[in-house]
Amino acid sequence: MLLLALDTATPAVTVALHDGRTTLATSHQVDARRHGELLLPAVHRVLASASATPGDLTDVVAGIGPGPYTGLRVGLATAAAFGAALDIPVRGLCTLDGIAYAAGQAGLTGPFVVATDARRKEVYWARYADGRTRVSEPAVDRPADIAEQVAGLPVVGAGGTLYREVFASAGAGPGAALPGVPEGIELPEHQSAAALAALAVEKLAAGEEFPPNQPLYLRRPDAQVPANYKVVTPK
Repeated sequence: MLLLALDTATPAVTVALHDGRTTLATSHQVDARRHGELLLPAVHRVLASASATPGDLTDVVAGIGPGPYTGLRVGLATAAAFGAALDIPVRGLCTLDGIAYAAGQAGLTGPFVVATDARRKEVYWARYADGRTRVSEPAVDRPADIAEQVAGLPVVGAGGTLYREVFASAGAGPGAALPGVPEGIELPEHQSAAALAALAVEKLAAGEEFPPNQPLYLRRPDAQVPANYKVVTPK
């Protein structure tokens, strides 16, 4: 097995290569405006670091979001292109699940929330019983609207950091700021392709199903046809 994992659903452009036993190479850059520019060079670096070529790949895993439309589609389109060109399976995983898995690997136990920045003063979020068990569907909401639902829980991810005061007002907050969270652990702010790859390998070994390889936008794109749009056709 040689599995390529990538995700562009958060500001991180993250890529990893996994051989079924361990992560061989990773690339991680945070730049919300350059997903399209940074992703393929990152894939090239990761393959070169492991002395591998695209033809060596057996699987591709991509984060399906939720995430902003433009950034998310860069990763999914790239994964689909590799799958089609190499005739290998492409599987999707929820981006929030990858962040939760990384939090579990870092030492976070018990229930918690993963929240990423959805812009428009909103967060993409879901609740977890542990790093492998999501107990709510991914959603997009204003932090103030969900503060009571997540009261008392660590909030992992950039959404928790960005809206620290809102979550803290309800007794929730960024992971290590809460009692019961082991001191000294480093919780993820953005997606990690290494965690996504490890989660995918674990699910494959267990024979678990993967979600549909479709983007989780959760809301309509910003660009829409005006309601009063008139079609002009020649007579």
